Amino acid sequence: MEAVLTAAVALLDEAGAPALTLRALATRLGTGVGSIYWYVSGKDDLIDRAVDHVLAGVLATVEGQTGGIDPIDDLRVMAVALFDAVVDRPWLGAQFMRNIDIQGNTLRLYEELGQQTLRLDLTPRQRFHAVSAIVSVVVGNTADMGQEPPQEVIDGTVDRDTFLGRYAETWRALDAEEFPFVHDIVDEFDGHDDREQFLAALELTLAGLRLQAEA
Repeated sequence: MEAVLTAAVALLDEAGAPALTLRALATRLGTGVGSIYWYVSGKDDLIDRAVDHVLAGVLATVEGQTGGIDPIDDLRVMAVALFDAVVDRPWLGAQFMRNIDIQGNTLRLYEELGQQTLRLDLTPRQRFHAVSAIVSVVVGNTADMGQEPPQEVIDGTVDRDTFLGRYAETWRALDAEEFPFVHDIVDEFDGHDDREQFLAALELTLAGLRLQAEA
């Protein structure tokens, strides 16, 4: 089963959910499609198990890094670990919450995030919104980063910074009185670091959560 899941995750990493078929997986493993059915009931079951497999690694990563004095710090560790797992796997962000109703690693990770909020002076609704916000920051940022880049970036004709620089130059040419905000941040946008942008969004979310708990 470990070999099946490892191969399935590799196919998903390479080309996303559309590329993961039982036939493609059988070819990757050098076996017949019938053999795959010994382990999974179909493609949906295979994706569910692949998600569970990857999230097991996330849980293992955070296991020895949480349990500190400050629950906000633990939430940060868990969010960054999930981000790192999803950033190169846009398929995972899209599938992350699909099996929240069963006792798999998705539910365990959701529970682990939620347990940190139990250590804060919040209402159940505030805790629900807090965990939802953290998950949204992670999945939203990785979904944006995982968008298919333009062909000229894929084939190496233009690098990422040059491509973004075109937008920056267009923004700089706008009327500064009509678009004062765009003019104010254009230098930050030009060549920005996606991970830094995610971490900033996470810190804003966690800072708001801390203020809410202290209130």
